[in-house]
Amino acid sequence: MKFDVLDMNGKKVSEVELSDAVFGITPNEKAVHAAVVNFLANQRQGTQSTKTRAEVSGGGRKPWRQKGTGHARQGSIRAPQWTHGGVALGPKPRDYSYRLNKKLKRLAVLSALSAKAASGDMIVIDQLACAEYKTKTIVNMLAALGAEKKALIVTPAVDAKIVKSASNIPGVKTTTATSVNTYDVVNANKFVISVDAAKKLEEVLG
Repeated sequence: MKFDVLDMNGKKVSEVELSDAVFGITPNEKAVHAAVVNFLANQRQGTQSTKTRAEVSGGGRKPWRQKGTGHARQGSIRAPQWTHGGVALGPKPRDYSYRLNKKLKRLAVLSALSAKAASGDMIVIDQLACAEYKTKTIVNMLAALGAEKKALIVTPAVDAKIVKSASNIPGVKTTTATSVNTYDVVNANKFVISVDAAKKLEEVLG
């Protein structure tokens, strides 16, 4: 597949041919869905907790005798049906994470990348560079590329100046070519990647 290569001002400077095996496959929606659900499940802290009737303080004494009062029989004022009683079948801390096999994860990433490329939401630029820590540089670049809202910026390696400059722009996220995941690609409206990062992706996923 051939892509126009833009500079940081949004002007076309050249063309680049990228691998169909990475950016041109037929997307597999089931694989993408499985990867996104897995990613979100793995983000869950699982720290929610409720107290059972055994854990709520009080309730050690039977509130009234078993028979003869006209009341229903009760063994504790901390049973679930009582106000301030324990919670029946409530959530407890648990681990929601699980693993997908490598082939499925790889297929999901390739499908997400190919879908972005096919829809025209993948923007290839010649190089990503910031001379200083300046948010305005990234803001101006995204505006020139038409990627102001929910953009994923991919660099070949960690660039502290780009990461810091983009970190406080709402909806903008940065990552490296070796750390691209399906959820971030799907969640972004625009996928902004440098030529070097695209070549790195081909090495990793090709």
